[in-house]
Amino acid sequence: MAWGSATILALSLVGAAQAQDTITFETPGAPPELAKELRAASVVLQSQRDGATTAQDLFSAARAEYARLIGTLYAHAYYSPIINVRIDGREAASIAPLDAPARVNRIAVTVTAGPQFEFSQARIAPLAPNTALPKAFATGKPAETGVIVDAADAAVGGWRDVGYAKAKVGDQSLTVDHRQETLAADIRMAPGPQLRFGKFNVTGQQRMREERIRAIAGFPEGQVFSPEALNKSADRLRRAGVFRSVSLTESDAIGPGNTLDVDTLLVEDRLRRFGFGAEVSNSSGLDVTGYWLHRNLFGGAERLRFDFQVDNVGAQDTGEDYMIGVTLERPATFTPDTLASLYANASRINDEDQTIDLFVTGFAATQFWSDALTLRAGLEYRAERVSDITGDYDFDVLAAPLGATYDRRNSKFDPTDGYFVNGQISPFLGFGDTDSGGRLTVDARAYKGFGAENRVVLAGRVQIGSILGAAIENTPRDYLFYSGGAGTVRGQPYQSLGVYAIAPDLLTGGSQFLGASIELRTMITEKIGIVGFYDFGSVGVTQLINDPEGGEQAGAGLGLRYATSIGPIRFDIGYPVSGDTGDGVQFYLGIGQAF
Repeated sequence: MAWGSATILALSLVGAAQAQDTITFETPGAPPELAKELRAASVVLQSQRDGATTAQDLFSAARAEYARLIGTLYAHAYYSPIINVRIDGREAASIAPLDAPARVNRIAVTVTAGPQFEFSQARIAPLAPNTALPKAFATGKPAETGVIVDAADAAVGGWRDVGYAKAKVGDQSLTVDHRQETLAADIRMAPGPQLRFGKFNVTGQQRMREERIRAIAGFPEGQVFSPEALNKSADRLRRAGVFRSVSLTESDAIGPGNTLDVDTLLVEDRLRRFGFGAEVSNSSGLDVTGYWLHRNLFGGAERLRFDFQVDNVGAQDTGEDYMIGVTLERPATFTPDTLASLYANASRINDEDQTIDLFVTGFAATQFWSDALTLRAGLEYRAERVSDITGDYDFDVLAAPLGATYDRRNSKFDPTDGYFVNGQISPFLGFGDTDSGGRLTVDARAYKGFGAENRVVLAGRVQIGSILGAAIENTPRDYLFYSGGAGTVRGQPYQSLGVYAIAPDLLTGGSQFLGASIELRTMITEKIGIVGFYDFGSVGVTQLINDPEGGEQAGAGLGLRYATSIGPIRFDIGYPVSGDTGDGVQFYLGIGQAF
């Protein structure tokens, strides 16, 4: 094997001579995937891509080539390779650093991988109960170094999961048999004692009260050590929204009674924050949102937030809508995983056929059940005044919204895999002429990526809305459902599909709604993607679809996406496909995927 390692000295005696004329890289007999990875790992080829021009740079890259390629080969169980890196015919490893050439005309790299070695023995012990080792760590499988590392990590993790926080690899024997083309791995674990959580030491806070930090973290002092419990405490502190960074570090030393202290270093974020957003459509006009936030109102991570929203600025068929609201949230109320909130908002909705003035106030509790599952429950009062061509009406209800969200997407801003389901049922008690009943909504989404790096994504969405037990004329108007626009059916005007069930000339939302969307998203460069979509919507009074008093609509079109750090910028052009509510092209511009 013609390779070596040496410390590269400062080449102060080497001038900036003319760089390479030619670099060749050959992997005779190597499998295509291995050859691809070797080229990707090559320091010499990287220097060529970076435009290296001096003999010093090229000589340094050539001498570093051996170690980089050896690491890649060992990672794939090739333990007897032959690597040649020749500079103008001379092996780079044989050239002393102070004898570096003043000119490099040609670098030739040849990698003969040799045979792939297999495990003749794959043993690791003792193991904690229920430890799952990699399936590739077995006799007869390729003896890749990465598999050995993964097996050792799994063994350590298995012991840590049952409280042995200081578990480590105690001894190891890795024997390569070049004649048999095998590797024998024998790893001995040193679990150490089972530990319990000790003290929770907090530093770095400035305005946060320490008792509230402890309440939010929910640190399980005195319980058997668990990495999952430690991570959960860190996640709770991050979720509070007060800290710029959260670091939980296990103590190096075992404390009295086999306890393990944890040191927590916190860096608080700025107290105040504000933001704005906008979305525009040629039919519904401009929607503008904004907020102002105080992260830590009373020193206990209380979040005070003011929101405002103006919709349909410049819309074709409706007036402008306004909303202003205030929310006060407090984490770690009742339990470390419970967020309590008080809220109130007032809004005016100017539809084509009616004006709605609405005031809502209430209390809600959100339970973060797991990383994926969130539960919500609340109690709210809603007062609504409606003016339309038939007169003025008041709707008053006391509602108890109950909801759940299950989110298994791989990204909240631009998912390429997984699914998302959000459902809510709101039983409500009506006063005066308002009926009692319930409002049900379901929003389900799924994503499937294809190809390298999920550059093609098939995305689907289904929306369901239903009013239960209340007559449409005695149901608060803002509870009813429309179709059309960016959130339901692109290519159809905003809220263009409703029903005429209350009066012949009065368009309102329906009691039943079904929406479905499908998108095919394709990235054509690292930043730019194209989307094809088809949307369908149905609104009715008694049925989700084919309602005799309702209608259906559909739209289809194309879109562009431009990737940014805060999510893709979206531009969609839609055209009506079916239904009698749309006429002409609709376009939509916003931030984030349509769903």
